[in-house]
Amino acid sequence: MEKVILIKYGELSTKKDNIKFFLKKLKENILFALNDLDALVTYDLGRMFIHTNENFDEVVNRVKNIFGIHEINIGYVIESTDFDIVKEEVLNLLKAKEFTTFKVESKRSNKKINTTSVLLSKNLGAHILKNIQGLKVDVKNPEVLVNVEYRINNTLVYFESIKGLGGYPVGTLGKGLLMLSGGIDSPVAGYLTIKRGVKIEAIYFESPPHTSNEAKNKVKDLAKKLAVYNNDIILHVVNFTEIQEAIYKNIPHDYLITIMRRMMYRISAIIASRRNAKILINGESIGQVASQTLTSMSAINEVVSMPVIRPLACFDKLDIIDIAKKIDTYETSILPFIDCCTIFVPKHPVINPSIEKCREYEELVPFKDLIYEAVKNHEMITIKAHEEESEFKDLL
Repeated sequence: MEKVILIKYGELSTKKDNIKFFLKKLKENILFALNDLDALVTYDLGRMFIHTNENFDEVVNRVKNIFGIHEINIGYVIESTDFDIVKEEVLNLLKAKEFTTFKVESKRSNKKINTTSVLLSKNLGAHILKNIQGLKVDVKNPEVLVNVEYRINNTLVYFESIKGLGGYPVGTLGKGLLMLSGGIDSPVAGYLTIKRGVKIEAIYFESPPHTSNEAKNKVKDLAKKLAVYNNDIILHVVNFTEIQEAIYKNIPHDYLITIMRRMMYRISAIIASRRNAKILINGESIGQVASQTLTSMSAINEVVSMPVIRPLACFDKLDIIDIAKKIDTYETSILPFIDCCTIFVPKHPVINPSIEKCREYEELVPFKDLIYEAVKNHEMITIKAHEEESEFKDLL
């Protein structure tokens, strides 16, 4: 009898004709997460199995952070479908546990077994009651749920279950570029996008000396936390100083934030296109700040043609904070290091900007040249969840 880790798919089972593609990617993501461990992954359309001699707790802890998994179980493979053999093996497993109530649930994908799943459960339950004293059946809230799946060539037995993250395997739905600031919202937006199968890269705008190296390190720390779910993350760091100073010197101050965001969108779209990312992602929530009114979003969005995904658009701030705490980004996000979006903030930013005025004001500064230089000289940092990052320049 082999001890294995059992993976249940959940939402992936609805993919029908495409399920093999999704399962292949899920297997790749599991192997990536376990690349320094001795592990073999096998699967069919119903179940995936991780075979390993490593510490099972360590393997499970890593697998818990992989999207596309509905449920995780520690299971046991009995190399027989004979009921007499199965019932004795199950009994041996249960004798090692402490409990007083139980329930048996049986599934029978092997239709050659000439009985029903209900009768299989009933007969196994009776055998357990007969051979372990002091037990009772509780069909509503058992301490131990005995799951038995009679498969074609073997039988699978498992007890406790661990809830998975759900969603789709990372990389099955293409790539997106996350506009990652040091705030609470954008890491949460990245997490929710990864959950839908989109592999993300991230872009961060720094403005030295107005922003500090601590602020940059803060964003790298946030990217590292997201890398746990994304396999790894390429972080694009753009020096925004010249553009931001030009905006401050030449643009009416009530339009500072609007023009700044339009420039960030332009740069992000250029880098996204070059990296084969199909969407931009950000943490905007409707009405949260002046640049996130519907009119502001429309004026800012006007400068790019690719879709902009806002996973948090209709989220309450407290709901966002709850998710940030769950994914362990909140404490990092609230560290007091300012970023581009919090310097040069006007007292009264426009909340209903005019697109025509935006275009008019942008004619006051040679932004095309500044954008070209910012993109040409930006850094790319590869950040892995459990390793040191590497840095290199990305030149046009």
